[in-house]
Amino acid sequence: MVKLNNNVDIPELGLGVYKINEEDVERVVNTAIEAGYRAIDTAWFYKNEKALGHALNKIDIDREELFITTKLWNDFQGYDETIKAFNDSLESLQLKYIDMYLIHWPCPEDNLFVETYQALEKLYKEGKIKAIGVCNFKEHHLEKLLAETEVVPAVNQVEFHPKFNQKELQTYCESKGIKVMAWSPLMRGGEWLDNPVLKNIAEKYNKTVAQVIIKWHIQQDRLVIPKSQNDNRIRENFDVFNFELSDEDIIEIDNLHTNERQFRDPDDVKIGDMK
Repeated sequence: MVKLNNNVDIPELGLGVYKINEEDVERVVNTAIEAGYRAIDTAWFYKNEKALGHALNKIDIDREELFITTKLWNDFQGYDETIKAFNDSLESLQLKYIDMYLIHWPCPEDNLFVETYQALEKLYKEGKIKAIGVCNFKEHHLEKLLAETEVVPAVNQVEFHPKFNQKELQTYCESKGIKVMAWSPLMRGGEWLDNPVLKNIAEKYNKTVAQVIIKWHIQQDRLVIPKSQNDNRIRENFDVFNFELSDEDIIEIDNLHTNERQFRDPDDVKIGDMK
């Protein structure tokens, strides 16, 4: 467990459920819980909040043991719209509170993320959310947010993997008490599976390349939420607490950085342009 800046505990490794179909959610959640996961990351945009709520309602785990994150979609930015969207997500998830609620993208050109975050602050102060934060915020987005709001975000969830290693952003976030959470931590497309550097490190520890990358994140103090709907991979991705990468291993993985995003640049995302 890791302590956020408001002393709330969060598991350092969670399960992402992006693009997991509703009919698969219950199986995936059951596999994850049995494997040891206690954190699950969803979003309105993933279209599986209701299925996740149904699955959570059936598992025999105390609510306090779980850490459930969801996110406000771009189309619902704005103070009043945010309150309504949050309540809709709360109802879909069948929860009395949400552990963490995040703004999904800053959409800077629309200039609504400050008042949107102020709505999150209200919900946080009312006890409906245990921690609030953002996704995909660059340093200049955070500077504006911090200047105009009261509660420092607990988390900034960003694209972060060996090919796109946002160490400068992580350093900035840490200086403000904001924890970085890596989404798409394993990269997409499977291109990392055949990388000779990663394969050599994995062979040294008798681990998979995915396990090595997840451990790379954890050892550098990032929260990480790998997504899978394959039962064996879900279990494998959690089996990373019985080995340690050397400093040399970490440097080798750091050196794979090419500064190439695989997804959208947050400065270019606008309300209504992602469906």
